Amino acid sequence: MSGHSKWATTKHKKAAIDAKRGKLFAKLIKNIEVAARTGGGDPGGNPTLYDAIQKARKSSVPLDNIERAVKRGSGAESGGADWQNITYEAYGPAGVAILIECLTDNRNRSASDVRIAVTRSGGTMADVGSVQRLFSRKGVIEVPKRQDGRQISELDLMEATLEADPEAINDEGEVFEIIGEPAQLVELRQAVQAAGIDYDSAEVAFVPSFTSPVTEVDAARKLFKILDALEDLDDVQEVYSNDDVPDAVSAALDEG
Repeated sequence: MSGHSKWATTKHKKAAIDAKRGKLFAKLIKNIEVAARTGGGDPGGNPTLYDAIQKARKSSVPLDNIERAVKRGSGAESGGADWQNITYEAYGPAGVAILIECLTDNRNRSASDVRIAVTRSGGTMADVGSVQRLFSRKGVIEVPKRQDGRQISELDLMEATLEADPEAINDEGEVFEIIGEPAQLVELRQAVQAAGIDYDSAEVAFVPSFTSPVTEVDAARKLFKILDALEDLDDVQEVYSNDDVPDAVSAALDEG
């Protein structure tokens, strides 16, 4: 089941500054509001809300903020915004496909901000459907290899999730990724928890059907500039790409 996937390269490390942290908190709170509005305010009966809350807690979002977001989303407290989901599509250097998920209360603002972030950094906007057809919705669980002094192995995860039958378990360096159909996500997450294994995130995400190699340092630099610019936007919730940046190119970027 093992295979190396570079789809999560978009989650490359960035400086941990307060502004970034504030933006992350805002995005996580939005997810909780929408999950509560869509499926109700009880995490026990709303798996999407459960996972959104867990992700927020793992990112150290204050509990009071989480509880207020649930109340706003479920209607128990006023003040919830009318969030809309919008997906934009683009291409970066080396033909890399980029999928941008937004959660916004102003479609015009989002469209303008995304276009500027993409084109100013050397990318191009794509026709509707041309990029999204290259991705599939999958349930993705990220499991850190090191947990409280314990080393988690691929075999540990295979045994834990055997009954849930995941599509793949990928080695992504510091974490393993368990991939399955979206409908399998809850069962896979519960199987991991039942085995006493912690996870960083469990969510439905876009996974590319193939990757595009980025072998030139300059192209990789431009690509990451686009991804950074997009992730900095308040309305952008997730950015996915099918880039495959070799370790040598990544090392050259770190040096430069």
